[in-house]
Amino acid sequence: MDWEAVWDVGKWVLAALAAGFIGQFGKSLALRLISRRKKRQTAEAQTDENTIPMPPEALLEQEKLQTLAKIEKKRAKAEIKRMKKAEKDT
Repeated sequence: MDWEAVWDVGKWVLAALAAGFIGQFGKSLALRLISRRKKRQTAEAQTDENTIPMPPEALLEQEKLQTLAKIEKKRAKAEIKRMKKAEKDT
């Protein structure tokens, strides 16, 4: 068995695993940094001389409420679509 060829293949396998590891965690880190920056910019945009800045927890709660509102709107739209289809079928 040619150990030099085995070592060459092993190096490529290790290189591919390292690249995948770096890529996955690099992507996660980048998404986290983007999210933090977006929250900071949102908080800064909402801050005036006359207003008190919202704490990050309040911003997260506001985002959750907006998400829930979107989901509810989609459900209502789907229900209307089902009702129209049922009327059309009868």
